[in-house]
Amino acid sequence: MAPRFAPKEQVVLDTPKDTPFTLQELRQYDGVQNPSIYVAVKGTVFDVTKNSKVYGPGGSYAVFAGKDGSRGLAKSSLKPEHAVPDTDGLDEGEFTVLDDWFSYFSQRYNIIGKIVPEGEAKI
Repeated sequence: MAPRFAPKEQVVLDTPKDTPFTLQELRQYDGVQNPSIYVAVKGTVFDVTKNSKVYGPGGSYAVFAGKDGSRGLAKSSLKPEHAVPDTDGLDEGEFTVLDDWFSYFSQRYNIIGKIVPEGEAKI
């Protein structure tokens, strides 16, 4: 499941943004409640809306829509219970897979924000 390849063509991305999102706020960007689809990896929020067939409702990776799915990506798991940000207990190989996924997203999707603790003041 971990990508290990560069995009076939150069993807032009916007300047990364650092808009703060709590995990609760992120949930609304699942392609159902909101047409935009955001996925967070290692606390960085990516706009994956342009690939809604994959991340949107019914898509093969829809389990990650509106979530920080770092654990599931690291474990190469599509189980809903693994689509969480918790990386405690992952082994070295799983962290390598997670880093590969972070690189994959970073090369293809705009960074639109970061995950902040619940209740943190918005800018």
